[in-house]
Amino acid sequence: MEVMKKWIMDARVPLGMLVVQLIATGLQILSRVILSEGTFIFALLTYRHIVAAFSVAPFALYFERGVIKKLSFAAFFWLFMVALTGILMAMGLFYYGLRDTTATYATNFLNLIPVITFLFSTLLRIEKLRLHTRAGKIKTLGAILCLGGALVITLYKGKLFHLSHYVHQEHIIIDKTKQNWTRGTLFLVGSCLSYGMWFILQVKLFKVFPYKYWATLLICIIASVQATIIGLCIDRKPKAWKLGWNLQLITIFYSGILATAATFTLISWAIAQRGPTYPSMFNPLALILIAMTEALFLGEEISVGSLVGMALIIVGLYSFLWGKHKDMKATPLPVKDRGHHRGGDTAGETPESEGFQSSATVVPANSV
Repeated sequence: MEVMKKWIMDARVPLGMLVVQLIATGLQILSRVILSEGTFIFALLTYRHIVAAFSVAPFALYFERGVIKKLSFAAFFWLFMVALTGILMAMGLFYYGLRDTTATYATNFLNLIPVITFLFSTLLRIEKLRLHTRAGKIKTLGAILCLGGALVITLYKGKLFHLSHYVHQEHIIIDKTKQNWTRGTLFLVGSCLSYGMWFILQVKLFKVFPYKYWATLLICIIASVQATIIGLCIDRKPKAWKLGWNLQLITIFYSGILATAATFTLISWAIAQRGPTYPSMFNPLALILIAMTEALFLGEEISVGSLVGMALIIVGLYSFLWGKHKDMKATPLPVKDRGHHRGGDTAGETPESEGFQSSATVVPANSV
């Protein structure tokens, strides 16, 4: 009985991360379908984050009551910038890239975000390469493998496999005449760069406003306003903003409640229990699940190039995360800051660990 109880206690965190990846898989497939049907992306961003704000509000009001009084002009500025880069730019560009390509192809780029953030951190001298250490060399090699995998996926196709030929499964019809792989790839690269800057800016935000629930709530509200203003400038037709009892409405509530509130809570808990690199270790699982689901239910083909690229990205990501983990252990926090670190907050970190926290936080495959 004791053994079973211990196993259940040990399995809680990995099972929680498995749930996160299942949620991410469902979100990517649902988003792919509704975008192919012509859903206006800025309307999706607006409605999704309104639902997300309502979903996160109870956590903010219960766990961080009274915090809103501590909101300063500097905090509002960083909240505005985080919403602009992380949601309007990063998530918006990702949706445009997803619409022009496939869910599997787009998700490959999300696994590059820790590497992109690391490169930004290095260029801005927030983080050091540490090539003189074993961890630094493996971390750099992992980054190179990830980027190499992305190039293979982008430039090489090879033989195509159709899983739907082997499994008698009726799949949802996707209009592939609207796909534009070159344009979609550019959107996805822009999304990765924006996400990289987003993680850097989060470090700045949590230095002046270290309250994760209120920060998430306010970012969702600000992003909704930003998306509404820009969306109305692009398309004011009521049809573009109209909601019906259809898959679009399901996706909006799914993404707001599960992919934002539930995922955020599970990831924060996992980081507090196992450290900041732990959630990212499960991201390749979503990539595999999305590839299989998309092939079976949407009739998408899998190419040799995508399989080779996925393998390189997965190996590179794990190598990179291992190196980051070793770097973190080799860079102890000052005594006064250790309480913050154990709690999972990014406030009070050393410059070397800032880049680590920002890039090791969950890759947004779970939230886009």
